[in-house]
Amino acid sequence: MKNLLFFFLIFFFSFYRSNKPTGTICLNPLDYAYDTLNMQTSFDKQGHRGCRGLMPENTIPAMLHALALGVTTLELDVVITKDKQVVVSHEPFFNHDITTKPNGEYVTLAEEKGLNIYQMNYADVRKYDVGMKVNPRFPQQQKMAAYKPLLKELFDSVAQFMITSKRPHPYFNIETKCLPIGDNLYHPKPDEFVELLMAVIKEKKLEDWVIIQSFDFRTLQYLHQHYPHIKTAMLIEDNDKRSIEKQITALGFTPSIYSPHFSLVNEAVISYCRSKKMKLIPWTVNTKEEIERLKKMGVDGIITDYPNLFNE
Repeated sequence: MKNLLFFFLIFFFSFYRSNKPTGTICLNPLDYAYDTLNMQTSFDKQGHRGCRGLMPENTIPAMLHALALGVTTLELDVVITKDKQVVVSHEPFFNHDITTKPNGEYVTLAEEKGLNIYQMNYADVRKYDVGMKVNPRFPQQQKMAAYKPLLKELFDSVAQFMITSKRPHPYFNIETKCLPIGDNLYHPKPDEFVELLMAVIKEKKLEDWVIIQSFDFRTLQYLHQHYPHIKTAMLIEDNDKRSIEKQITALGFTPSIYSPHFSLVNEAVISYCRSKKMKLIPWTVNTKEEIERLKKMGVDGIITDYPNLFNE
């Protein structure tokens, strides 16, 4: 009976979407219901920093290209500026591998950590280019003028893309780039960081479409206490040798998603995640063979720099 009801809902929402007026965005209950059903029954294809292997990381072009490739979730990172803006960036400074200064010179390794985004207003951050210097680790990456966007600008750009492409609503898997050693130096403390981030999410009415991930458990703990309805993902480094049970104990609650380096995935981890009803989504998987191996093992999704691999 449950299966019959499920397929009826899929048919009904599919008919609704195919006959609704064009130029609308997934912001009404029927659209949300359809897309939620779609997301819950599909393998989660996550584009790491959009599609870092193909386009400049954490930029709007990378996110839109990832959507065009069919990702279900956009993985990205955020930092905070001096004027309290939430910016899409992996580092809280300008990485020398990808950054060109406003004067046209490349940022050097010696300079990068001094270009502290937390000590800069966004108007100044916006002047730096992060697409004209191709990351040497990703030779397929397209060279183009690009900048670090505001999170709210990214949300708006994705919304516009949804209108023109008529694709299902994506999730946003947002990492808070913070660690205790960087408090009040490269970022605010976790409570302020989370509140600034949540203010943007609430402004855009995307609470149901975000996952907040972090290696800094303080972020997740604050969310669990103050925003328990927000999905959380626990990031685990490849050198973390604790058992998954000890990691969850250290966090203090069961997150929505367990997200370890892909090398840590084994049958015991998969079994534990299933027993706790946690989704298992490893990072960062960059070969077709490894993606297929992990899918066969039973992971719930994959984070990759090359979302084109999902279609090959």
